[in-house]
Amino acid sequence: MVVATNWTFGQLMWSMLVFFAWILFFWMLFAVIGDVFRRHDLSGLGKAGWIIFMVCLPFLGIFVYLIANSKGMAERNTKQVQEAQASTDAYIKSVATTADPAEQIAKGHELLEKGALTQTEFEQLKASALAGG
Repeated sequence: MVVATNWTFGQLMWSMLVFFAWILFFWMLFAVIGDVFRRHDLSGLGKAGWIIFMVCLPFLGIFVYLIANSKGMAERNTKQVQEAQASTDAYIKSVATTADPAEQIAKGHELLEKGALTQTEFEQLKASALAGG
């Protein structure tokens, strides 16, 4: 049984480097496989070919794919980020209140007259509307 206290500093650093290399390898593998399946310009046979290449010769397959398709990967990632940002912006605009303070106070006053709000709640709503929040 190997005990960590028996390791030299060099062995510890080497182990950490190997561990980091494995994490880096799997991160690159998942990124490349994700990009292969995200591509719409590649046929099913082409996707299968890239996957088989990466399974049979993992390091070479990943590096060849990165060299051959790095520009396309960057464009697809940029497009995906822009679409996500546009979706987030559209959602924020759909739920954000656009009523001006006078409209908010008028609606609050109507609710106060109907009895749906107490005087204290109306005052809080009015203060919030006037404060811009």
